Amino acid sequence: MESGVRDPFLAGIPSHSSSPTSSLVSVSAQSPTMADGYPAAENAASRESVQDRSYWRFSKTEFFPESSFRSWSSYRSALSHTGPRLRNRLLHRSSDADEVDVLRRRSENSMRRCLTWWDLAWLGFGSVVGTGIFVLTGQEARLDSGPAIVLSYAVSGLSALLSVFCYAEFAVEIPSAGGSFSYLRVELGDTAAYLAAANILLEALVGAAGLARSWTSYFSTLIGRDSDALRIHAPSLAEGFNLLDPIAVVVLISCSTIAALGTRRTSVLNSVASILTIFVIAFVIVAGFANAKPANLSPFFPFGANGVFRAAAVVYWAYTGFDMMATMAEETKNPARDIPIGLIGSMSAITVVYCVMAFALVIMQKYSEIDTNAAFSVAFAAAGMKWAKYLVALGALKGMTTGMLVGALGQARYTTQIARAHMIPPFFALVHPKTKTPVHATALVTLSSAVIAFFSSLDVLAGVSSISTLFIFMLMAVALLVRRYYVRELTPKSNLLKLNLLLLLIIGSSVGISACWNSGTRGWIGYAIAVLLWFLGTFGLAVVIPQQRVPKVWGVPLVPWLPSASIVTNIFLMGSLGYQAFVRFGICTVVMLIYYVLVGVHATYDVAHEEEDDKVEGFKAEMVGNGA
Repeated sequence: MESGVRDPFLAGIPSHSSSPTSSLVSVSAQSPTMADGYPAAENAASRESVQDRSYWRFSKTEFFPESSFRSWSSYRSALSHTGPRLRNRLLHRSSDADEVDVLRRRSENSMRRCLTWWDLAWLGFGSVVGTGIFVLTGQEARLDSGPAIVLSYAVSGLSALLSVFCYAEFAVEIPSAGGSFSYLRVELGDTAAYLAAANILLEALVGAAGLARSWTSYFSTLIGRDSDALRIHAPSLAEGFNLLDPIAVVVLISCSTIAALGTRRTSVLNSVASILTIFVIAFVIVAGFANAKPANLSPFFPFGANGVFRAAAVVYWAYTGFDMMATMAEETKNPARDIPIGLIGSMSAITVVYCVMAFALVIMQKYSEIDTNAAFSVAFAAAGMKWAKYLVALGALKGMTTGMLVGALGQARYTTQIARAHMIPPFFALVHPKTKTPVHATALVTLSSAVIAFFSSLDVLAGVSSISTLFIFMLMAVALLVRRYYVRELTPKSNLLKLNLLLLLIIGSSVGISACWNSGTRGWIGYAIAVLLWFLGTFGLAVVIPQQRVPKVWGVPLVPWLPSASIVTNIFLMGSLGYQAFVRFGICTVVMLIYYVLVGVHATYDVAHEEEDDKVEGFKAEMVGNGA
């Protein structure tokens, strides 16, 4: 039997460990549900219990209800068993049904299903199209790629789109609020899921703080002031933390308050606001081509192919945010139809828009003359349209606002699912009975981002790269291959061994390709060997191991080739980020592991075994009842 355990509610219901298909069909077939998604048999009792309790409760047991934290002696005893408990958690994998149904009930109230594919497409547009295209395009065209910045956006867009395919299949099969956390918890286990979720939340929090600080800078420019004019100088604080930004805090809290008041309301507001961005983008493209000078495109590769890929790794940040859409699956009316259309449709359109906008910039102004800080505004001023800088600044402000708005939705839902799993206090898993949103989780991520935004300068925040995001996208592709080729208690051990070896071959060869490129290796032999090994690993999956699972509704095409391509592109872009990015990633991961070992392991272990005990007691009671 697997070291992990299942909830008593699922006793007798096949999990995905015993069937090549998801258990969601079995759950819905055997347990009739009400409109809120809870089993009808226990709905009335659970509602009656919840109604008797206030949402605003703050006792110690709400934060640490697990037996390991009841007293200091209990905690010391738990620490003394850290070794075996950690092994237990490393081997534990969740199930589809646990993530979709069991964990959701720990929020006491369900989130409201109110989103369609149209809403998801606009939310994707609002979360992705922010300052990245306005800020990074000029910087990378001037410093790294030249006019070939168009190809950099195309490469990054392709990599992002490969990851979107993986996210879409998981979101259809496991429509929970946890996004990548839930998907990795099912396929790669608790520890991998925790590290992935902690890293992506860290980058999301820092990213939100960066957006808020940028909002203040752009607003200052819009009213004709210096970018730091609206900040408070505190000379007693260290450099980089001595420009206090209360406006950033107000903007963050305002956006998060709107998100906490209702998902549908936030979606409508985002859709309306995004129309402004459409107009700004249309103006940039039309005005850019109206002032086109084809001679500006020569030379097209002033920094060579290396520059194109360096820029691609940086501008990838302009595509991040789509993963937050996967966390909205729990609030989507028809996930099987709406998520693939919303995710893939919006990202495909965004990739085309980015490439066209970048081309409009480099054909309008020589790459060597592009301003790295205000590329579009300066380019339009050089073309005799100085007033255009206000339009660009307004569009950037809107992009940052919707980025924070949609980010507040996604970050809170990540946090909610992590709290449902008891990796952080379950207090943050509670959903408000009236707004149907995770208010506690929203407050947690908002206050965290606000503290960072209040003190930290943009230079400091810019030091946090997209390496965690690329790492998680790579893990998502690995998890998809595991899902397709391995089903517990069904896949032979010999096939499992082959799967592990082939995955190691794919990952190792991908690292080799990235290392050859970024080390400046001359000649083709190293590349040929690494590419051949990647091809053999992927081909081996295609012909040696039969797929154990077929998606019920929608699945990634060209498996294993497409997920394998996602692995190699994400690892390749990770390698382009430089040494410092890996140092920061390593330090953050160590800190996260310390918390996991001291708190997360014991909390999740206690919950799992309490559920196992309940399951045994329920079985005994049923046997006694049958005997009577």
